[in-house]
Amino acid sequence: MTATSAVSGRRLTEFSHGAGCGCKIGPGALADVLALVAPPRHPDLLVGTETGDDAAVWRLDADRALVATTDFFTPVVDDARLWGRIAATNAVSDVYAMGGRPLFALNLVAWPTEQLPAELLAEVLAGGADAGRECGFAVVGGHSIDDPEPKYGMAVVGEVHPDRILTNAGLRPGDALVLTKRLGVGITTTAIKAGTAPAALVAEAVASMTASNAAAAEAAVGAGARGCTDVTGFGLLGHLRKMAAASGIDARVDVAAVPLFDGVRELAEAGTVPGGSRRNRQWVADVLDVGAGVTDTDVAILADAQTSGGLLFGAEPGRAARAVDELASRGVPAAVIGTVSAGSGRIALH
Repeated sequence: MTATSAVSGRRLTEFSHGAGCGCKIGPGALADVLALVAPPRHPDLLVGTETGDDAAVWRLDADRALVATTDFFTPVVDDARLWGRIAATNAVSDVYAMGGRPLFALNLVAWPTEQLPAELLAEVLAGGADAGRECGFAVVGGHSIDDPEPKYGMAVVGEVHPDRILTNAGLRPGDALVLTKRLGVGITTTAIKAGTAPAALVAEAVASMTASNAAAAEAAVGAGARGCTDVTGFGLLGHLRKMAAASGIDARVDVAAVPLFDGVRELAEAGTVPGGSRRNRQWVADVLDVGAGVTDTDVAILADAQTSGGLLFGAEPGRAARAVDELASRGVPAAVIGTVSAGSGRIALH
């Protein structure tokens, strides 16, 4: 099944008002909403909403806890099966970011039934099932609604040992910061939607979005990390701001060390930046210290809203370097991108 509907004659991404995780409610607006909601309290709720973590964690007993998360978004590519695979890989990433192992998932579907054929939706679901097989979890049903804009994702349940949970609040002074995927997906998917993305860049971004973070999670746990998140719709800077505030630290990012897709800088300089990335940049502005030589384009890319991005974790410098080497041997483009010190939640770019 091609991505162009025989009914509408339109590309799948033409139905999307934004690009994947770039369609998230902006971090500032979301924080305002959540401030009006009382956080839940229970002795077995090990991770809730207080620090904006990637998933909730519920203790079952001394050795087992459940990890629960959900994520869905609009089309980022025009191939339906590929979009399904990307969305599922993105959803399960939250379990890996908590140091967990996925068990099963439920599909979440919004579909314009009068404009796009059922066969195309079947391709989306097949892509989600592909990701489930690759990551070792079962897809066991779900829920669907009729909607003018197609959306797809999953609710995923996993498990983790209660003593080995990775959280936003776990960064420690002296940690080195490790990023496990290249940046620039939001800029690339915006160019895909506009029909201006170079084919080589699209191929690189798609390969990244469909790559599981399982190996990255193993490396983080093996390196003794306690602080970890996955970099998605709030961009590297937005997610790092949440970690810095929750952990009570300052972060220093070596801009030149951050891995990027080839061609992303040129697109950003030409103005191809998603709206979500601009909102991310505004949200971090009050805690950001930009050093000499760091350009507006650099900041725009660091704030870029990622879809199915890599993990960002902190570990003792020697162990972080060994984790990067281990991941490189497995084909994961990880890099040490900065350092952590005692502080109050500020981020310095140099």
